[in-house]
Amino acid sequence: MASTQFECQYCTTSLLGKKYVLKDDHLYCVSCYDRIFSNYCEQCKEPIESDSKDLCYKNRHWHEGCFKCTKCDHSLVEKPFVAKDERLLCTDCYSNECSSKCFHCKRNIMPGSRKMEFKGNYWHETCFVCEHCRQPIGTKPLISKESGNYCVPCFEKEFAHYCNFCKKVITSGGITFRDQLWHKECFLCSGCRKELCEEAFMSRDDFPFCLDCYNHLYAKKCAACTKPITGLRGAKFICFQDRQWHSECFNCGKCSVSLVGEGFLTQNTEIFCRKCGSGADASDV
Repeated sequence: MASTQFECQYCTTSLLGKKYVLKDDHLYCVSCYDRIFSNYCEQCKEPIESDSKDLCYKNRHWHEGCFKCTKCDHSLVEKPFVAKDERLLCTDCYSNECSSKCFHCKRNIMPGSRKMEFKGNYWHETCFVCEHCRQPIGTKPLISKESGNYCVPCFEKEFAHYCNFCKKVITSGGITFRDQLWHKECFLCSGCRKELCEEAFMSRDDFPFCLDCYNHLYAKKCAACTKPITGLRGAKFICFQDRQWHSECFNCGKCSVSLVGEGFLTQNTEIFCRKCGSGADASDV
């Protein structure tokens, strides 16, 4: 011990028969120790003397009787608590003031308990369950509908449609064709195999084709311009015997006047209006 006499290190008063405090190998009388070393209570601002219990949290100090919830004033000694904005709160007050509400049961989600978040809402882990089998979903994949959240096996069992091409479940979107469903990425041209989900297409024998493939494989050719006749978007065309024309191509072969809705004359592969065909050896239609 640094001092050879049994006296207070600070005031040198004899400590014989008196209470004292040993700190860093030095002796102090109680009054000197309290004056020099005591911490001040956060609540009452009075010194926490040597004969009182000093409760410390993050370099802040309280008397045992002052260590209380700042909202309900209940003691926090040996109880769980939460520090928020320099305030100490018991778990009940913290839950009422700060905790999330469970979307299912509407009760507080207690601090420290596990909560699940989905689409901006929160659930107790035990409340976040499949709407059908009632088993906890946890972090497993899920599919959400207006009626609730479903684990993948239950959703497939209750609601799923299957792709006509790959036979796998369609979870969202999809294409309907001939009362059958396809994934967008599975709805392909039967000729060149390109995706048709955002393309105009034609069908033949219940198979879809892009316009290029359909025109190349099946479309009739206009007898005048030789281009395909598709009939898309209500386009009109003219049929006569084994030949077809776009309505805008069905014109007199001599004067080019439109023959749509008019009588006309034919000579071999040519068609004429009545005026131009009357001088030729043409057949009346």
